[in-house]
Amino acid sequence: MEGFTVLVVDDEADFLDTLVKRMNKRNVRVQGVGSGEEALALLNRQPMDVVVLDVRMPGMDGIQVLKEIKEHWPLLEVIMLTGHASLEVAIEGMELGAFDYMMKPIDIDELLYKLQDAYKKKFIQAEKIKKMKEVSAAGE
Repeated sequence: MEGFTVLVVDDEADFLDTLVKRMNKRNVRVQGVGSGEEALALLNRQPMDVVVLDVRMPGMDGIQVLKEIKEHWPLLEVIMLTGHASLEVAIEGMELGAFDYMMKPIDIDELLYKLQDAYKKKFIQAEKIKKMKEVSAAGE
């Protein structure tokens, strides 16, 4: 699981702290922030590979943050989290490019598997783009 970075975004401080600690114990390079605005500011300064994003937050909600992420960092994979059963929000998130969707309370092992899968998808997409650029540059 080492080798990629995860950003967790959740306004519930206890949940955020616990999740970050549990992921650190599993050698995941993780950072946590408490709002969508903080997440976007961090992403502007520091690249990440996967974002775990709470749907319901004050200020910018998860859907707004997801839209911003996909606009500015289209390869960045996002796993949406919610404590509220909302199929509509799950569908909207997936339509906007979220990698997956999980309900709270989450199973840490299930989250780790999803993080690995999300990172693999991002890595494969980045490699395809790199190869296309190399082929394009060779043809010029």
